[in-house]
Amino acid sequence: MSRVTLLSMAHRLQMRLLTWDVKDTLIKLRHSVGEEYASKARAHGLVVEATALEQAFGQAYRAQSHNFPNYGQNCGLTSRQWWKDLVLHTFHLAGVPDARAITPIADHLYEDFSSPSTWQVLEGAETTLKECRKRGLRLAVISNFDQRLEDILVGLGLREHFEFVLTSEAMGCPKPDPRIFHEALQLAHVEPAMAAHIGDSYPCDYQGARAVGMHSFLVVGPEPLPSSVRDSVPKEHILLSLSHLLPALDLLEASSLMREGGGSK
Repeated sequence: MSRVTLLSMAHRLQMRLLTWDVKDTLIKLRHSVGEEYASKARAHGLVVEATALEQAFGQAYRAQSHNFPNYGQNCGLTSRQWWKDLVLHTFHLAGVPDARAITPIADHLYEDFSSPSTWQVLEGAETTLKECRKRGLRLAVISNFDQRLEDILVGLGLREHFEFVLTSEAMGCPKPDPRIFHEALQLAHVEPAMAAHIGDSYPCDYQGARAVGMHSFLVVGPEPLPSSVRDSVPKEHILLSLSHLLPALDLLEASSLMREGGGSK
């Protein structure tokens, strides 16, 4: 089947809305968390190994997310305080228990991670977003991020591509909670079957979107997929890079049209 035929089918059965995860789908940190934390510590006269901080951050993040989900909204925390507490816990686990020494570091790290200069746009992201808009697709963000995301996207030149940005902090619940996907669909006035979500998390993005009736594509990195994920996601739903999205949409549209037509040629 030629690309011209696929495009013709796509125009006859138009996908209306694409919602996007952000972190590690469209943007990523320029340096690892451990490197960022170690660099800021050195600026304050503390020497802590980046590898130790990286490991400690993973442990602290899991604990913080478990004990105070979605930036501690239901526990009376602000997202800023949530992150500052996480930094304190990270340094404590890495062998620096003096909270007074870490507090100014935590403040500076919060500001650093608010800055677009700490982030970079992933290869192919901007081109793909532009091509999607040229095709007439509407774009929006559904992200488990805090209030800083809007400014980060503006600073990176990506905000203009999206009709709205829906964060878990603003919504009060994170992916894969169906409420955040339903809210996005309601904001766009689009039925689930006419929308697709793109993200890098199998449970939060791929499964979360499909649970509400949306289509979904899983962005994968160079690491092999766990067998449980590999066996659960059709190959045509896996994106090795964002440049694969439009061809994948063409195939989705074409297969949907063929099903509606009973598979006739």
